[in-house]
Amino acid sequence: MGGQPLYLEPRLESRLRSLLNSPVLLHTLTEALGSPLNVVVPDQLADNLQQFRTVYGAHHLSGQVFLAHKANRSSALLRRLAATDAGVDVASLGELQHALGAGLTPDRITATGPKNPEFLWLAARTSVTVSLDTRDELEQLATLVRKHALPRTRVLLRLSGFETSGVRVLSRRSRFGTAVRELEPLLESVERHGDVVDLVGVAYHLDTTSLAEKATALEGCLRVLEECRSRGLRPRAVDIGGGFGVDYLADGGQWERYTTGLTEAVLGTRPPLTYGGHGYGLRNEAGTLRGALGLYPAHRPVAGARYLDELLAHPAASHGGSPLAALLLDHLYDLHTEPGRALLDQCGLTLTKVLEVRDQDAGGPLLVRLAAKADDVALEEHGVLMDPVLVPRDADGPPAAPGAGSDAGAGPATEPVGAYLFGSRCLESDLITRRTVFLPRRPAPGDLLAFANTAGYCMDFHATRAQHQPVARKVAAWQEGDTWRWCLDDQYWPTTPVGGAQ
Repeated sequence: MGGQPLYLEPRLESRLRSLLNSPVLLHTLTEALGSPLNVVVPDQLADNLQQFRTVYGAHHLSGQVFLAHKANRSSALLRRLAATDAGVDVASLGELQHALGAGLTPDRITATGPKNPEFLWLAARTSVTVSLDTRDELEQLATLVRKHALPRTRVLLRLSGFETSGVRVLSRRSRFGTAVRELEPLLESVERHGDVVDLVGVAYHLDTTSLAEKATALEGCLRVLEECRSRGLRPRAVDIGGGFGVDYLADGGQWERYTTGLTEAVLGTRPPLTYGGHGYGLRNEAGTLRGALGLYPAHRPVAGARYLDELLAHPAASHGGSPLAALLLDHLYDLHTEPGRALLDQCGLTLTKVLEVRDQDAGGPLLVRLAAKADDVALEEHGVLMDPVLVPRDADGPPAAPGAGSDAGAGPATEPVGAYLFGSRCLESDLITRRTVFLPRRPAPGDLLAFANTAGYCMDFHATRAQHQPVARKVAAWQEGDTWRWCLDDQYWPTTPVGGAQ
């Protein structure tokens, strides 16, 4: 394996750790419902929401937290959300129908994303707030409202291309939103259609982890809100989208060691760490490292609600260094957020069954074939590198976590091993992991590999029915005392944990 195993151990909070410490239940579920199998934990969603609410309270801010529906198609998670005071951000007609059917009232729904006429009609008909990306969308909505005598529709204007002190700070372009330099004709359209649309605020969506860039965008939104007020409009909210992140790994040191080792492997100073020498964006050009690492920063100690807290405390350069939260509070603006990944942190896992284990060259990684397709476990599709947890078929004790060592349970081979994890399609490219995954011992057919923390985008966002192979089924699980109980995802309701299936 070229030296010591480079583990990337998943961060496991109490619920997922407890669930993984229930191997009999996990094997029973996969035997009954197949592999792969997605398990969601709805109660964790409510806990994550409370962390965001705590940040709002600490900064004395009002406003709404909207779950980005696109991050997971689970009915159980959406229905559990409906039992809280939070909302949902929907980006398609189907998502809007799903949200309404799950019990979310229109005042707790925001419609974003690309919109067809049917999507716009249902949003306006049910009095859902619509986030508009362009003047054309505004014109289309206004026409629909007038033609079909729909209620006056609440709208947000999503903006992009913010500048500060005359210098463009956000150089990257976004397909979402209208550039602030085109604000004048957009506001003129709002005024012209004031009889059918009600401007409630502005918004932005940035695909970045940079606090500085998001702070600049928020400052820009505050300036736009003032411009709106000067024209007699009465906006009252700013929606800053999502992108608060997740800390996937238990040990930041492991992340540093792995990325260092990957760089060395690309340069050829240590054995390869990936199938076919894949560099995740890095390449070796005549002994010089080129490219950029195209991976999600899997260790993010400041993520989720903590990231929002730091953003709100960030000084506003154009307002004498006052915290952004203070500016929102001074003007009595509501703050809306749209976390997807962050609200679904620790809300689920994906179980896969080991079908085959093959040896390659002596000392080289094993080839492990799983009863799953690469798009059923889309961690690498989102640039997330993380070890699965080995759940042995005949284990009486807890599962074998990465880095557990050679005495971590029974079995004929308990030394750490490296492995490439392959899917069940007849394609060379059906790789569940391109990197060498390090397991605490050799797996065997019938064992399970559990991929933790897949609920946010990595569970069903990319799932397909290629080769007539079904997508993973999904169950919801919750605790009653020390006992885990479960039901099929679409059978879960907030009233379910009263005599549900065990």
